[in-house]
Amino acid sequence: MAKEERENQEQQQVEESKGASVAQDFIERNKNLVQYVGGTLAAIIVLGFFGYNYFTGQNQEAQEEMFRAVFYFEKDSLDLALYGDGDITLGFEDIVDDYGYTEAGNLAKYYAGACHLKMGNFEEAVDFLKDFSGDDLFVQARAYCLIGDAYMEMDEFGDAIDYYKRASDYKPNKSFTPMYLMKLGLAYETVNNWEAAAEAYGRIISEFPGSTELNDAKKFKARAEIEKTNT
Repeated sequence: MAKEERENQEQQQVEESKGASVAQDFIERNKNLVQYVGGTLAAIIVLGFFGYNYFTGQNQEAQEEMFRAVFYFEKDSLDLALYGDGDITLGFEDIVDDYGYTEAGNLAKYYAGACHLKMGNFEEAVDFLKDFSGDDLFVQARAYCLIGDAYMEMDEFGDAIDYYKRASDYKPNKSFTPMYLMKLGLAYETVNNWEAAAEAYGRIISEFPGSTELNDAKKFKARAEIEKTNT
C-alpha cells in the first residue's frame, strides 16, 4: 500500500513538472504576447483607477449643480429647475447633458421628467423618465407611476396601465403601493375592464389593510364588482 502511494506521488510530481515545463516553454516562445497581455492588464487597472476617480469627481460636480436645481423644483419654479437661470444654476436638462453618465445625472433625468409632466409636456416627460434607471425602494416605482400619469394625459390607456402595473409591482410597500394600485384600478375602469379594476382594489384590501386608501378601495371594488356583473 505504501509502495502504491509512493508511486502515485512520483507520478503526480512528474505531471506537475511536465505542466510547469509546458508553461515555461509557452512563455519563452510567446514572450512578446505575454508582455503585451500583462501590459494591457496593467493599463486596464490604471485606467480603471483614474476613470473611477474622474467619474467620482464628475458625480460630485453634478450633485452640487443638482442642489440648486432641486431647490427651484421644490419651490415649483419649474422653468428655472429645468433650464437653469442662464448664469450660475444649471437646469436638470443641462445636468443630464453634461453629467448624464453619473448617478446624480441619472437622477436629474427623473427630475427633468417630473418637471415636464407638471408643465404639460407629456412626451418629453415620458422620454426623460424612461431614460432614468434606479434600484432604490421608492424613486424607480415613482418614475413608473409618473410615466403612467403622462400616458393617461395622452389618452394612451394601455401604456398607462402597463406602467401603473410596473409601479405597483416594484418592491411593494405600504407607503406608496396602495396609491399606485388605486391609479391602476382607475385606469382599468377607463377601458371598462371592471374585473381587473376589482382585482387592483382587492390587492389594497388584502395586502395593505392599514393604508389610507383602504376605504376608497372597498367602495371602488364594490362598484367594480357591480359593473362587472352588468357587462
